[in-house]
Amino acid sequence: MYETKILYSIKPKIIPELHPEFIPGILANMEYQKLVDKTKNPCLVKICIERPNNSRSVFETKIFPEGHELEPENFWYIERLVKTLLWTRGGYKVIIGGTYKKIGEYVKKLYSKKGERKFDYEMMCTAYDRKFVVQIVDYNKVPKQKEITLAIGRHLDGCRIGFDLGASDRKVSAVINGKPVFSEEVVWQPREHTKWTYHYHEIMSALHRAAAHLPRVDAIGGSSAGIWTNNRVRVASLFRGIPKKEFKKISDIMLKIQKVWKVPVVVVNDGEVTALAASMSLNINSVLGIAMGSSEAAGYVNEKGNITDWLNELAFVPVDFNPQAPVDEWSGDVGCGVQYFSQQAVFRLAQKVGIQIPQDKPLAERLKSVQELLSQNDPRAIKIWETIGIYLGYGIAYYSQFYNISHVLILGRVTSGQGGEIILNKAKEVLTAEFPQIAKNLQLHLPDEKSRRVGQSIAAASLPQIRKK
Repeated sequence: MYETKILYSIKPKIIPELHPEFIPGILANMEYQKLVDKTKNPCLVKICIERPNNSRSVFETKIFPEGHELEPENFWYIERLVKTLLWTRGGYKVIIGGTYKKIGEYVKKLYSKKGERKFDYEMMCTAYDRKFVVQIVDYNKVPKQKEITLAIGRHLDGCRIGFDLGASDRKVSAVINGKPVFSEEVVWQPREHTKWTYHYHEIMSALHRAAAHLPRVDAIGGSSAGIWTNNRVRVASLFRGIPKKEFKKISDIMLKIQKVWKVPVVVVNDGEVTALAASMSLNINSVLGIAMGSSEAAGYVNEKGNITDWLNELAFVPVDFNPQAPVDEWSGDVGCGVQYFSQQAVFRLAQKVGIQIPQDKPLAERLKSVQELLSQNDPRAIKIWETIGIYLGYGIAYYSQFYNISHVLILGRVTSGQGGEIILNKAKEVLTAEFPQIAKNLQLHLPDEKSRRVGQSIAAASLPQIRKK
């Protein structure tokens, strides 16, 4: 376990009433760096995260030198930093450069087949279809940064189908020249099914229902939870019920669907479509989209309106640095975004205020039962959404260390009704109190009527480019 003198000294200006032990990662990092800056001869560390096509992200920082009384604090700081870089950027290789070799050895041991971060190790292996490695080099041997961006989506011509696959429901829309003419939302339980054919037939059913409202189908675009590469799913909680030996069939499901429809098909992570929808509907760039649903999905559109080849899986990014923070059931790690920005946060906090949730109902219905209390101004429910808003304020400040963002859009089932406004107002309160410079240069958005009209379905449908005959 880490030495945590710095961590336990953190006192947020706005403490969530339902979670007073909360240690915002942004405040922990700021305090750590403030103390390092007062130190003579701090050690320089450079971390490179490498992806396919020689795409690389590089992050530079300073840590306490060997023999310093706060030297043990280096380990939590670097480990949380590497974890954040892995799940924001993604990659199959971490290169750590500097004179303080113990840090590299520590990370290498943690992120290994038998290490404490075995989950992260295996997920990166799966996502990039190659062995994950940690390399330790001299500071000046770290490769230079090389970021790759993609101009994707924004194609509104023709007759298109857009779909979104979530863990609680699936949505589909028919779109003609940028105007939705049909939309449908169906509750489903994908995680419970062990046969890939269930998912195939559910998606095909949705596509056929949308196609019935179009004179023809020119293209199909979709968003889905999980990690997608070249229309193949690598990892997704939607398909966690599928046995490992059957996963290849799920991985190729969109290729099978494209063979049937014989039109361009493009599927990307739902977070990317969230950000793209915001950029298109609000005419903004440098936007981080955060969807609070069954998990936390995120996507990013840069200052040029392009998406990146980053992973943007903020569900696994630590935002609470308390070593006793809530545990993510999938990764086994503590303080990760999924426990703070999803319906899991609502369920966890509901227990603290004595709200009983019916366990025999689907997740969407459980969330709805708490939201009904919120609509009745139940003070217990209000506290839940205020707490999530405080989480978000500190979370946005933390994310801004790794993204160049001018806008943040929040949406998803958790933000439905008055909950979204409560979350937004509390987040603004935190940013104004703790991070006035960020508050000054950042705008927070909820989907308005214009956003809903253009929305996620059009953004998904706009992904493929129609081949000219």
